[in-house]
Amino acid sequence: GQTCALPISPAQGGGRGTPAPLLVPNPHYASIHMTVDVNAPVDKVWARVGKYCDIGEWGGFGNCTILSGTDGELGVVRSIGSEIMVGKTQYSYTYAQPVRASSFYNVYHGTLEARPVSATTSQLHYWLFFDNSNLADDAAREADINNRRTRFTGMLQNMKILAEGGTLPPARGGRQRSEEHTSELQSRFGIS
Repeated sequence: GQTCALPISPAQGGGRGTPAPLLVPNPHYASIHMTVDVNAPVDKVWARVGKYCDIGEWGGFGNCTILSGTDGELGVVRSIGSEIMVGKTQYSYTYAQPVRASSFYNVYHGTLEARPVSATTSQLHYWLFFDNSNLADDAAREADINNRRTRFTGMLQNMKILAEGGTLPPARGGRQRSEEHTSELQSRFGIS
């Protein structure tokens, strides 16, 4: 990507002066787009997997609750990652992860969207956007992107199963496996 930094004079900035330096002066933005075809109409798909806390089920995180705000509205915060809804349409939402005092802020955003293809079929799209400039090198960045793509493609497959009327297989090892899986995801993706 390109980086463009222009100084802002007080006249240009509405009297605010020069902005503070960027926290991350040389970001390396990455985006990942994944999609899956679903044999169900868009309304049915979104009703089954598009509620803000449905991620608990199709993401394998277990229980998801609303921490603050109104479910389905901008500014709502879910317990998975303390993620904040920052955008939405009839069949989509975008969320951001908050800044944490103890770690690198990677500007992480995700968008889930359902699109109609025909009266009886749809597509689910998932985009991730983040800064991975904190990683050691291109190989580490590529590995991170591949890990995220694998995990979120699995989530899309889970959404497809649910939206088509199926049920997800039980987690191996029961509840203990689910807790270990959630802990691993929390550390890998910065989710709490």
